[in-house]
Amino acid sequence: MHIGVIGATGTLGSRVVAEALERGHHIRAFGRDATGAAAGETRENITWASLDVLDPEAVAAVLPGLDVLVSAFQPGNASRDLEDTVRRSIADAGVYATAARSLLKALESHPRTRLIVIGGAGSLEVAPGVVLADTEDRLHETLDGVGLPRAYAAAVRGHRDALNVLRTSNRRWTYFSPAEDIAPGTRTGRFRIGEDQPVRDAEGRSRVSAEDAAVALVDEAELPRFVQRRFTIGY
Repeated sequence: MHIGVIGATGTLGSRVVAEALERGHHIRAFGRDATGAAAGETRENITWASLDVLDPEAVAAVLPGLDVLVSAFQPGNASRDLEDTVRRSIADAGVYATAARSLLKALESHPRTRLIVIGGAGSLEVAPGVVLADTEDRLHETLDGVGLPRAYAAAVRGHRDALNVLRTSNRRWTYFSPAEDIAPGTRTGRFRIGEDQPVRDAEGRSRVSAEDAAVALVDEAELPRFVQRRFTIGY
């Protein structure tokens, strides 16, 4: 397959790239400034280009030839400077919905291209019809548990808003909500898949490694199960 990855230098985007290359796919990797990544690239079947995800015409221009576009967009680069990404996300929480609208606008001219958006866990239900982003006390408790400032609640709600933007569209989109606790770790290839509720382990924790998230994302790219739907994973 030919897979585009926006945010290809980030924590999740870089792992999606690595997983897809390992499986023999062709990757077009995009970043706000991909010059450095392109200069240092030694792997086969990958090309790099700079791209502004907030520019729908620019996104539309890279879609020809792609089977799937994976968006791991986030402000800044969390894999290099998490604190900067957190600050930017809090300062402009509406950027996630803006990015979703831009991606959908780009797909108007390429309706057969599939879109997978990597979002947040805050839109998952903690009770029937009640999402984490709308429960302030529970949300603050969750943020405390994963080491994020409570002000990051604005970004959590921003991700929820992006999902709601996608839900208004008839394009071939998929939204991925990672586990509440996601961090670099081990690729096990063993996890459970859910839809609108967090997948929790025997201790009640919603957690997964970034490596296993990449496995799930490339699985979905290869064999779509959640078109116009959201899914999540956990141990």
